Amino acid sequence: MTYANILVAVDFAEATPDRVRLAAALARRFDATLTGAAAAEVPAPLFAHDIRDAQAQYERAKVTILQELERAEAVFARCAGAAPRTVWSGGTDRPFAHLVDKGRAADLIVIGGTGETEIDPSPFGVAVAPVLMEAGRPVLVVPQQHAGEPGRRIVVAWKDTPEARRAVSGALPLVRSAEHVFVVTTGPGARLEGADEVSDHLRLHGATVTTHLLTTAVSDGEEILRFARDQQADLIVMGAYGHSRLREWAFGGATRDVLRAASLCSLMAH
Repeated sequence: MTYANILVAVDFAEATPDRVRLAAALARRFDATLTGAAAAEVPAPLFAHDIRDAQAQYERAKVTILQELERAEAVFARCAGAAPRTVWSGGTDRPFAHLVDKGRAADLIVIGGTGETEIDPSPFGVAVAPVLMEAGRPVLVVPQQHAGEPGRRIVVAWKDTPEARRAVSGALPLVRSAEHVFVVTTGPGARLEGADEVSDHLRLHGATVTTHLLTTAVSDGEEILRFARDQQADLIVMGAYGHSRLREWAFGGATRDVLRAASLCSLMAH
């Protein structure tokens, strides 16, 4: 398994150039195509005299968005130079919906992390929650401040769930080339048995792995972050857990803690 197509979200946030450069570096490492994606929905006219006026307002708004998409494409082109091949995908849709749609042909989706993970920033910004929960692909969440290309020292936060299994599978290309992988399990009832089996599986893929049972009085997310910092890790791999609330996604505790507090990248899958 490798990454043949990496999809990166592009917007006008201050951290976007670094995110695109990181995605381009990964594309170079895996000889993958890098696809940049950005979108914004054309707003419906609020006040119009008649149907022709409404149509004219809509067309003017669409022209403005298309011009902004050209700006976003220029950011992508300027920062994606390390990638062996690039593709651009702009659209007039909700940003997260466009990214999820294009994710059908991606092996990995790269998005920016924000402190308010359930709020869609703008313009062209992508909300983290619906992408993680609806894309059906491993998602690499890049915080605003990060230490560069991830994958040298990886913490796998193991929980015997479909989400964690998908995250581990999605991280295999990175795991294979890692200097060290730490498989950790924590929380009430946590046992090393399942984590040991996952470690053995990763060794079959050529990884150098150790297994750790974490016991703590703090939350699972906080303990995973503490361990990652102590081991000088640059990537956390874990399942993304959440539920739908009034047509919006709300994260579970450990997922929320890691996304809000991490200064390192997180590869997650739902």
